[in-house]
Amino acid sequence: MLNLNILWWGRSDIHYSRNRVIRKCLARLGCSFTDFRPLLSSLGGIEAQLRRLSRPSLVWVPCFRQRDMQAALTWSRKQQVPLVFDPLISAFDKQIFERKKFSAESKQGIKLLNWEKQLFRQADLVIGDTREHCNYFHGTFAVERSRLVDIPVGAEESLFKPATPQTQPTTPIRILFYGSYLGLQGPQYIIEAAKHYTGPPVQWQMIGAGPLLEQCKEAAQGLKNIAFLPWVAYEELPKSIQSADILLGIFGTSAKAHRVIPNKVYQTLACGKPLITMHSPAYPRDLLSHSNAGIHWVPPGDPKQLAITIAKLATEPLQLHDMGKLAQQTFRKYFSEAEIEQRLHKALKHFCS
Repeated sequence: MLNLNILWWGRSDIHYSRNRVIRKCLARLGCSFTDFRPLLSSLGGIEAQLRRLSRPSLVWVPCFRQRDMQAALTWSRKQQVPLVFDPLISAFDKQIFERKKFSAESKQGIKLLNWEKQLFRQADLVIGDTREHCNYFHGTFAVERSRLVDIPVGAEESLFKPATPQTQPTTPIRILFYGSYLGLQGPQYIIEAAKHYTGPPVQWQMIGAGPLLEQCKEAAQGLKNIAFLPWVAYEELPKSIQSADILLGIFGTSAKAHRVIPNKVYQTLACGKPLITMHSPAYPRDLLSHSNAGIHWVPPGDPKQLAITIAKLATEPLQLHDMGKLAQQTFRKYFSEAEIEQRLHKALKHFCS
């Protein structure tokens, strides 16, 4: 048990899946929370002082809250308590390489890099969701290896779990992708795979919305077995996963695509469903070499190989049930709440003294 009093600092959504899983696991380790949502991120330290917040065991700045970091760092130093940062993404990476707002060599790019670098380097512990993200934080922001730890995002196991009773493969085989249609997800390669597909009849379902949706719809014209569906409520998402036969992960070719394991992967494995996704160093090394893990790996940006892999599975639908069982075993071994608890305990136990 850790029994830490954690000051959860920032204008974050505590109901976001990463935050919910982390808080649930920390609570199981005996930790308690004080939630502090400053009115203005930049003035959070002043507000904390005026509200006379009690001195915690540590300050936790959750995902996406780089804007809250400086005030939280200043206040934590005055209180002489450690600060843990769980960024999940890099603002520099997102603005420069994903949104392409400006170049890395521009004044804005250099300024953003230096700003984020000094935030990361001041944290007592920086959490990456994958080993590759930790490598990125070390290489880009010069965060010391001793202050980096990778803890997977996981999935809410109370929601994402196998259907009871287990469903049998449908006819035609139902293939599901869901996501926000970002470049790193590579949804356009799924449409291209559908064009190349020559196996048994399948039904492609594409749930979600985002920047590449219209491009995908245009590319799919003439394909009658692809359905584009709007987002479903988060609580209803498990039903969509459970009713599908094969789930698709991500297939993008960007550097960031090789650093992430998306929510859909964790949620699919937790539901015990077969998964096809890109081969990526973000995954545990021994998992990548495991041929019986409920996952079929394909090269990123390769719609022909994706189509071949889907056809192979659709040709032998009875194997999908066994693949699903292996998928859930993979989740339990590498990404479960129990695994996250163990990693949190190991990472935070020295803050207990």
